[in-house]
Amino acid sequence: MYDPYKRSINYLRISVTDRCNLRCTYCMPEDGIPMLPHSQILSFEEIMEVAQTAVSMGITKIRLTGGEPLVRKGIVELVRMLAGIHGLEDLSLTTNAVLLAGMAEDLAEAGLKRVNISLDTVDEDRFIALTRTGNLQVVLKGIDAAIAAGFSPIKINCVVKESPEEPDAAGVKAFCIAKGLQIRYIHQMDLKHGHFSVVEGGEGGNCTICNRLRLTANGKIKPCLFNDLEYDVRSLGAAGALRSAIDNKPACGSVNNINHFSNIGG
Repeated sequence: MYDPYKRSINYLRISVTDRCNLRCTYCMPEDGIPMLPHSQILSFEEIMEVAQTAVSMGITKIRLTGGEPLVRKGIVELVRMLAGIHGLEDLSLTTNAVLLAGMAEDLAEAGLKRVNISLDTVDEDRFIALTRTGNLQVVLKGIDAAIAAGFSPIKINCVVKESPEEPDAAGVKAFCIAKGLQIRYIHQMDLKHGHFSVVEGGEGGNCTICNRLRLTANGKIKPCLFNDLEYDVRSLGAAGALRSAIDNKPACGSVNNINHFSNIGG
C-alpha cells in the first residue's frame, strides 16, 4: 500500500486500552485523565477484523500498545489470535514491564515475537519520581523475564528531555550494555504543540519514511500521530477507514489536539 507521497505503508500500531498502571510525569497528570467508557473500547473481535483487513491490504507488522497493553484483560489470547493471521510477519508489543514478569512466557508461547520496554532511569528514587506509582525492581524483573522468554530483539525506550548524555539516560545505557539490550532515545513529545523528533536508535519521527498507521483504543484509524485526522472503523468499516487513512496521510506531522498518548499508543 502506498500513500500519496509514495511511502509504503506496512505497519499498524494498535492501542488496545487507554488505561495505564503508571502515571509518568510526561504522559499524564498525577490524578490521571478521563477514561473511555468500556463500551467505546474495541472488542477483540473488532480488533481482529481491522488487523485481518489490514494484513490483506499489505500490512506486515503489528505492534500492540496502550495505555499499557498488559492491563487489558485477555491480552495473551489477543496475541494468540493476531499471531494466527496469515501473512503477518511481525507481532510486537510496547510495555512498561510492570506486569511482564508474570506474562512474558505466556506471551511468547502465544506468538509474540519481540517487546519494547519503557525505562527512563535505573535509579530507584528517580523512577518513583518519574512514574509516581512505579516500582523499579518489578520492572527489572519484567525485563529479565522477557530475556528468559526469548524475545529478540528487546528494545529499551528511554525518554530524554535534551540528550542521551543526561544522567538518567546514561544509566539506562550502561544497564542495556550489561544486559545485551538495544536502547532507543525518544525525545519528549508534545501532541498539542507539535514537538517531535526522530528517535535516536530507531526510525520513528522521520516523516519522510513513515510507514505506519495507528488504531486507537476506541476504533479510529489515524494516519499520523501528530495530526487530528482519524477515520472510524465502526462507521466506515475496517477497509474504508484504512483506505481513507492511507489516501489522506499527510506529508509531515503538525499538531494533534484531540488525542492523548494513553489512547493513541505513542
